[in-house]
Amino acid sequence: MTSSWTWEYSGYDPKQERLREALCTLGNGRFATRGAAPETDAGPVHYPATYGAGCYNRLESLVAGRRIVNEDLVNLPNWLPLRYRCRPADGPVGDWLTPDHASLRRYHLTLDLRSGVLTRHLLYQDGYGRRLGVTHTRLVHMGDPYLAAQRTTLRAYGWQGEIELESALDGDVVNAGVDRYRELANRHLTGLRSGVDRSGALWLSCRATDGRLRAAMALRTAVRPLAAVSTWFSGGRAAQSCTVPISRQRHVTVVKTAALHTTVDGPAGELERDALDSVTQAPGFAALLTSHRQAWDRLWQRAELSVPGEAGRVLRLHMFHVLQTLSPNTATLDVGVPARGLHGEAYRGHVFWDELFVLPYLSLHFPQVARALLGYRHRRLPAACESARKAGHQGAMYPWQSGRDGHEESQEVHLNPRSGHWMPDHSRLQRHVGSAIALNVWRYAQTSGDTDFLHGPGAEMLFQIARFWEGAAEYDPSLARWRIRGVVGPDEFHDAYPDSDRPGLDDNAYTNVTASWVLARAAALAAALPEARRSELFEQLGAEPDVPERWEAVSRGLHVPFHQGVISQFEGYGELAELDWDAYRARYTDIRRLDRILEAEGDTVNRYQASKQADTLMLGQLFSPAQLAELFSRLGYVVDDETWRRTVSYYLSRTSHGSTLSSLVHGWVLTRLGGADAWRYCEEALLSDVADVQGGTTAEGIHLGAMAGTLDLVQRGLTGLETGADGLRLHPVPLDEISRFTFSLCYRGHRGLRVRMLPGRLGIIVPSSRAGPLTVVLPDDRRVVLNPGERHWYRLPRPES
Repeated sequence: MTSSWTWEYSGYDPKQERLREALCTLGNGRFATRGAAPETDAGPVHYPATYGAGCYNRLESLVAGRRIVNEDLVNLPNWLPLRYRCRPADGPVGDWLTPDHASLRRYHLTLDLRSGVLTRHLLYQDGYGRRLGVTHTRLVHMGDPYLAAQRTTLRAYGWQGEIELESALDGDVVNAGVDRYRELANRHLTGLRSGVDRSGALWLSCRATDGRLRAAMALRTAVRPLAAVSTWFSGGRAAQSCTVPISRQRHVTVVKTAALHTTVDGPAGELERDALDSVTQAPGFAALLTSHRQAWDRLWQRAELSVPGEAGRVLRLHMFHVLQTLSPNTATLDVGVPARGLHGEAYRGHVFWDELFVLPYLSLHFPQVARALLGYRHRRLPAACESARKAGHQGAMYPWQSGRDGHEESQEVHLNPRSGHWMPDHSRLQRHVGSAIALNVWRYAQTSGDTDFLHGPGAEMLFQIARFWEGAAEYDPSLARWRIRGVVGPDEFHDAYPDSDRPGLDDNAYTNVTASWVLARAAALAAALPEARRSELFEQLGAEPDVPERWEAVSRGLHVPFHQGVISQFEGYGELAELDWDAYRARYTDIRRLDRILEAEGDTVNRYQASKQADTLMLGQLFSPAQLAELFSRLGYVVDDETWRRTVSYYLSRTSHGSTLSSLVHGWVLTRLGGADAWRYCEEALLSDVADVQGGTTAEGIHLGAMAGTLDLVQRGLTGLETGADGLRLHPVPLDEISRFTFSLCYRGHRGLRVRMLPGRLGIIVPSSRAGPLTVVLPDDRRVVLNPGERHWYRLPRPES
């Protein structure tokens, strides 16, 4: 029975299988395996795959007459394959059985979130009434991040005879998990070698075609009752087979234990030997299961977010997938935040700005992981500076899509599946990714109190991003303001002006306001740094001592356009044509990807006031209404509550929500405003992957930013939680549908702080520890100082009617 800690599917539905595989992926922050049935091969219905964090490779493809190089997260060798067929004593040998076989009678899948275990039950029955029950229990070990294991139990009902088994390690795999990429080169692995050691463990090694990634996997298969095993090799596949007796009184157990080692882990040694050592020294399945559960218990204690009801169950699933992608094991690797987790091949496994939605959660629960992910960006600072220099800019120009080495990995063309046309892709003009990195640097430091990081790598990134914005801004004497031209905002639909042969837009409001924030923050940090460190940094930058004054000036003078009393998404947005939304909804029903619909009609979304997702309104997710008013005031504009509400209403009716992040942002913004539709958007954000609201995209990999963003919506959005040196600030904005919840957090040396929200009440509990007093700033700006072991309850004011 489904509980708050389980996710279950009953019955076999081929159309849903890839979605279930994505949502039932198991991982440990270092590698992950999709929740595919071990009996199946990759094809239209099933897609077994294993991905390692940071395991990328480049391939060249011929697309629409152009040679294109793409970097992809590599589908690594498959450790899952297990085939079986029945040999009844009184009948012919049966077929190899899979969930797609006509004899399947029952199928049930259970994902246990508490212990990170996937269990699959199958029951087959042939035409003679003979039944075979199969139970697979799978884990990807959270404690030992090199290991994974699966135990399979087979039981005979109404017959006896033998079971023929075949266990394999398959390196003959390609990247074929996204239909849109089917015309691209996809065979990343080469140089496959395989063998068997004296213990009987199989091993397989390979390298990626560009030679920069090597991997080795070892597999130990244990069968009970014992049987003579045959080992054979075919192409990139190493396999072992045996035949064992089975009856109602004598079931068969097969345990597959796998170990994965790659060059991403550090200096490459003898990978084959390392993998074999890991797998041969691994304990039995029962012991692995126990230690795996203990590791998950420790994670859940730190990740606590308890929300009653169905919303809480979905949030727990989201937490589970965030932790499987980015766990304490990730902190030892040089990797970033993959937008689609380690769950599929969409976006080619690249790192986008999604960390903007992920790191706030991690900083409050696993600050060492957040710091490590920011370290990924810092180590790629030289590449970002080189990209800026080549583009004629100064400072650091971080790529929109990043992978292994920090160069721009955004595609040059993308396929419109509706029309079959390959279109130019200008998404790399989303320069606002630099501001997202700067925001995460600052917020991590404010939450953790990690001054060493802020004054060290953090300051280096913040200053170089500020230098980029300073240089990218052009002074316009006619406006007496600074302008940023030729960019693309978070919306993504609009990448040029109508009939223009030049990509990019001018004065995107989101880009300019966040650039202003970065410049102001950099100037303030420069003033706060110790003199010796400031001089060292400016010498390193090759910058003049007066650069903070220039940052301050540009931060106050950037141009933000307005029209009809609302903030314009970009200069000229208000002059675009209005779209007949009702007509398009009537014609197409689902118009989330309006850009594809219009292109297939020979039109372009660049002509219309129609956005894919929140763009201008993203400012209301990053900043509270009071902070937003202050930011605009610094810029010389008045954005009071009425102006902001008018702006929100304006864009709500002009957004198609073609991204899972869109409903999240709209839900957050409307919650802060007390909007009537807030829960509708919040609920859609919660269900975006569970219900696959984008129509098939979740099967290609979960949307990590949307999942982490829903967690952050509760812990920071509904509580108004802000962190800083002056204390922990709380200013709740209650949402009736999620009015009771509890979560723990880390804040400046305090671990295990707990915040409780109840209707009309807010509580904070400080656990006993050696940490000092905690200052809490309450909604009425009253400061309460709590010592370890104390708690405080605050009665919330009643909302205005």
